[in-house]
Amino acid sequence: MTSDRVQCRVEAVSLTVLLLMLLLCAATPSYGKIYTKCELAKQLTANGISRTYQGHWICLAMHESGLNSTKVVALQNLSSNYGIFQINSKEWCREGRKSGKCNMKCEDLATDSITNAIQCSKIIQQQKGFNEWVLWQKKCKGKDLPDISNCNASG
Repeated sequence: MTSDRVQCRVEAVSLTVLLLMLLLCAATPSYGKIYTKCELAKQLTANGISRTYQGHWICLAMHESGLNSTKVVALQNLSSNYGIFQINSKEWCREGRKSGKCNMKCEDLATDSITNAIQCSKIIQQQKGFNEWVLWQKKCKGKDLPDISNCNASG
């Protein structure tokens, strides 16, 4: 083999290995951000949620998503729940376009940044209360809420 052919073959193998590595990285599942109670408290404060109610919000997120900001659950009624607060696509958002009562794309509610999820959840809570979330009724309402007294939510 000539040195040009060897060089070309080495480059082809290197390119193949690089492409395989990129494909493997792209195929690796992403689990999103799992918030701690204190990280969530800080985000709630930054988005105008009073410290008085943060225990309810944190309890809700713990039971709805396990504090996973990117959790998406497809439901039997052909809707899906999105994000840390599991916001439903039937009423509050739309898949692929801004719409619903929150005027948001559902996909924007299931990202590492939870600002959109908090803003939409505030709308839900203002319109329907925490009772809109069945798991809040079962797991948080009238129960001991998560202790965030050791969290520094402002910084």
